[in-house]
Amino acid sequence: MNYHVKSVVTATALLFGLAGAARADDVTLRFLASHGGVSAHELAQELGYFEETGITLENVGYAGGGPESLFALASGSVDIGGAATSAVINSIASGNDFVAAYPTNGINDEVQSKFTVLEGSTIHEIKDIAGKTIAVNTLGAHLDYTIREALHSVGLPQNAANLVVVPGPQLEQVLRSGQVDITAFGYWQTTFGGAAQKNGGLRVVFDDTDVLGDIAGGFTVLRRDWVDAHPKAARDFVEQSARALDFARENPEETRKILARVLEERGENPEVAQYFAGYGVRAGGLPVERDIQFWIDVLVREGALAEGQLHAKDILLVTSGQHASN
Repeated sequence: MNYHVKSVVTATALLFGLAGAARADDVTLRFLASHGGVSAHELAQELGYFEETGITLENVGYAGGGPESLFALASGSVDIGGAATSAVINSIASGNDFVAAYPTNGINDEVQSKFTVLEGSTIHEIKDIAGKTIAVNTLGAHLDYTIREALHSVGLPQNAANLVVVPGPQLEQVLRSGQVDITAFGYWQTTFGGAAQKNGGLRVVFDDTDVLGDIAGGFTVLRRDWVDAHPKAARDFVEQSARALDFARENPEETRKILARVLEERGENPEVAQYFAGYGVRAGGLPVERDIQFWIDVLVREGALAEGQLHAKDILLVTSGQHASN
């Protein structure tokens, strides 16, 4: 196990106050899948990482986006949620006692959300998106807030563009048919974005790293009462999911093969797996405080949070000296 994974395990163990290595009681964690993608905890299960932990994952359907996943988590319909960081913070601020288990995805030089137009479009830079229609997978999550930040960065109102919700498998179609001016392929939708680019005739105007820099895009989320009731299982869940993130980074081709098989078993198109660009997460799945604090500061600026209402340490499960401060 590499240094970063050891750090995540150690920090999580300290947080939960765990002792000993006894197997946890058998637990089943229900989750909603994402079209065209496989989460790190799903990958961990496919790799057999949970076999000695007593953890079983159960796919109970699909989530159209992060907010839907968080609603299901709050209602008790699932045990694992996942959403953009901004959506997670908003949900916690609204009274849901959630904790961020590990970064689900990140954005960096290899993995980004790409705001894409037809080759002949007159849209060439961020200021040109004002008044245009943009397809996103859901509202109130990463793409929505990235667009708000992009508009803010060029001095435009955050509602200057028109967002419409389009399921991932239809994102390319609505752009090519002229129903929208821009399609946003999220960092978790590199399968769909890669397939669309291969078909030609498209151009990327900007990506989310242009606006946000290198940052975690979203987090896998657990309810705090579940963590308190199953501390050993919670530690194992984080440890093995972080291990799977490292596996994906170190074994991209094998990961694509697993993704293709899982998509085929679900009845989805396995061909898109070849465009999977990775999770974009730092070694060992470690977050840094900026991953959370950036969005807290944005929400304070927008008036959605009061100054000092939330801090990164209130939200992150893993809060050790291993975290960077920026």
